[in-house]
Amino acid sequence: MPAANDFSKEDIIRTVKERDVKFIEMQFSDILGAVKTVALPTSNLEKALDEGMYIDGSSILGYATIEESDMRAQPILSSFQVYPWTCNGRIRTARLFCQIYDHSGNRFKGDPRWVLEKMVAKARDKGFTVNLGPEFEFFLFNLDERGNPVAAPSDSAGYFDLMALDKGEEVRKDIMLNLDEMGFDCEASHHEVAPGQHEVDMRYNDAITVADRLMTFKLAVKTIALQHGLYASFMPKPMFGMAGSGMHVHQSMAFANGKNAFDDPDGKFGLSDTALKYLGGLLSHSRETCAILNSHVNSFKRLVPGYEAPCYISWANRNRSALIRVPAGRGSRTRIEMRNPDPAGNPYLQFAVMIASGLDGIEKGTYPPETIEKDIYRMSKEERAKNGIDSLPENLGHALSVMSESELVRKTLGDHVFSHYLKIKGDEWDEYRTYVTDWEVQKYLKTL
Repeated sequence: MPAANDFSKEDIIRTVKERDVKFIEMQFSDILGAVKTVALPTSNLEKALDEGMYIDGSSILGYATIEESDMRAQPILSSFQVYPWTCNGRIRTARLFCQIYDHSGNRFKGDPRWVLEKMVAKARDKGFTVNLGPEFEFFLFNLDERGNPVAAPSDSAGYFDLMALDKGEEVRKDIMLNLDEMGFDCEASHHEVAPGQHEVDMRYNDAITVADRLMTFKLAVKTIALQHGLYASFMPKPMFGMAGSGMHVHQSMAFANGKNAFDDPDGKFGLSDTALKYLGGLLSHSRETCAILNSHVNSFKRLVPGYEAPCYISWANRNRSALIRVPAGRGSRTRIEMRNPDPAGNPYLQFAVMIASGLDGIEKGTYPPETIEKDIYRMSKEERAKNGIDSLPENLGHALSVMSESELVRKTLGDHVFSHYLKIKGDEWDEYRTYVTDWEVQKYLKTL
């Protein structure tokens, strides 16, 4: 089988026949990151490869109105892959990611993948390839007798615990085996802090490849969990009093010759001038990008003191209460780690705004402040003010308000995605803030 980047139309058709693939899923993403798909029998594959697939954009969240709904999903040949977890039955399935075109034949401005493609191209024009490596956390919950998930974690283990092989352990290892069969090169997995919480780390790669893989990763995790009788959730904070799930994103840039542009043995902390300014850009725009990196009401239940989730804007080498950390390892391993993104968001948009922030820092020469190696959670408000430590937005409404004033986020997303995102998420916030919760009823009904 040829390398993914070398796939031609003929390669795909031949592989489909050799591996007895029955269906092709033509996939793309809505504005919030949900995978949309049209499944084709392989008898229609050749036509789809030549002409694409016509879709109704007005039915897809954040895409278009009825008046401009005719769109075409054009498959990306290099994205062809067979799902290993379908290979033991009669419905062996492969997928192709698609680029979305409008009725005039132009790239559709609301396609989240195109948002990231443009930002990757901007970095490339400056001589850089952006490499990302996410640490992906999720929960495994039990199912009730009707097959619905219940907020009961599948185990009672903790951080790095070694357990007798149970369902959760089986799921995690099965995920890695399946994804490695697709060439994802999962580096490691382990049990996380909370009961039922797990982490799988993917090896770094270029930003678009990683974003595409994350879309498939989410599908694989949910599918394989269900095959084992469990439910996988990417909800950032599913249980009160427990740690939440993050998606720490390790970031670096490489020159055209492959050398790590962030590495400088003579630089401060072993970081190059480019790395420091990229880091400075991430910090300076962190409040503006928060509504993209933490895109749900529930996301902000995770960003609270005491659970190693960042809520204060700072950076450090060892301090895990900081928003950005510089992990150990230099040379080709030199990187920075952004710690507030969570797995519930749209990776195309998440990666795009982080890259945009970093590039803006390089363009403007934005150096970061001094590192904070103390536990910020234990600092008083006065100590934080003295050290110049600001906070991330406290809730989705606040984050959307800050984002709405951001020229950087508007330019990065484009007017279409920017305005639609604010409208969709603004409606979500309005629905939440007017909802009367069980907590309020229990707290106030008998006392007020």
